[in-house]
Amino acid sequence: MNFTNANILITGGAGFIGSALARRLAKQGAHVTIADSFVPEYGGNMANIEDILPAVHLSITDVRDQHSMNHLVQGKDFLFNLAGQTSHLDSMTAPFTDLEINVRAQLSILEACRQFNPRIKIVFAGTRQVYGKPDYLPVDEKHPLRPVDVNGINKLAGEWYHLLYNNVHGIRATVLRLTNTYGPSMRIKDARQTFVGVWIRNLLTGQPLEVWGGEQLRDFTYVDDCVEAMLLAAASDAANGMALNLGGGDAVSLRQLATLLTELHGGGSYTIREFPAERKKIDIGDYYSSDTLLRSTLGWAPTVSLREGMQRTLDYFSSHLERYI
Repeated sequence: MNFTNANILITGGAGFIGSALARRLAKQGAHVTIADSFVPEYGGNMANIEDILPAVHLSITDVRDQHSMNHLVQGKDFLFNLAGQTSHLDSMTAPFTDLEINVRAQLSILEACRQFNPRIKIVFAGTRQVYGKPDYLPVDEKHPLRPVDVNGINKLAGEWYHLLYNNVHGIRATVLRLTNTYGPSMRIKDARQTFVGVWIRNLLTGQPLEVWGGEQLRDFTYVDDCVEAMLLAAASDAANGMALNLGGGDAVSLRQLATLLTELHGGGSYTIREFPAERKKIDIGDYYSSDTLLRSTLGWAPTVSLREGMQRTLDYFSSHLERYI
């Protein structure tokens, strides 16, 4: 994959995954534009991109701003569309905000591409949440789509808009359904991205981890492996018009993950508690993906084990904690 001199737009580029992607592309000599709103409830954090700002262009804008998106997509070879509202609980308490960001704004971005740059290639960050509570494990792409919250429904609509514009308007697009991506610079001040961030914050600040339930199985994707999949999807037309699961290898229980984190940290504790009522209603139980289709289509495979990835994450936040809490 060679992105040297490629013109690239990353929406949500100051967030966790977007900043890791921008850093990787800047090192390859790509011309990277980051678009981020820096709305406090979402993922944008200046600490994520300060080291690469001389090498990338930053546009502080919201994907809901149609005029900005009309301008930003022009002349770009690739669009990594990562901007979104990710909190499942927030989507249930503020559903119209979730609708605006995860549906209407996505349609506006695609319309901007159709009108001003139909040759662009798009990689869209979807979510495993579109499957809902699994009928079988591991979950493959043939599994019924049955979201259990507003966020899942809206993310599914955004995903389908991308596939529709690929199929009808010829705007090349690939969807990657992400699952529990983690790593350095992830959001740790609350659980709006993933519970793992809160666990790491608690561990580093001397507080016990709260494990809800404990026996649920999950798979996890280290951020570098996620970025690699996105770059492969961008560089190849083999997955155009496809939605692919991005899994993270072997599944572990939440209790096992809590044990691993305290072991890697050399201390700490966790408590098992019942699910809060508002969370229990939208919990999906066990979940882990089959990423066979992604591997066969794009030649991707994860390279960072859960143990190594969690150690890297702990080491990073041990040195940068104050900038993220």
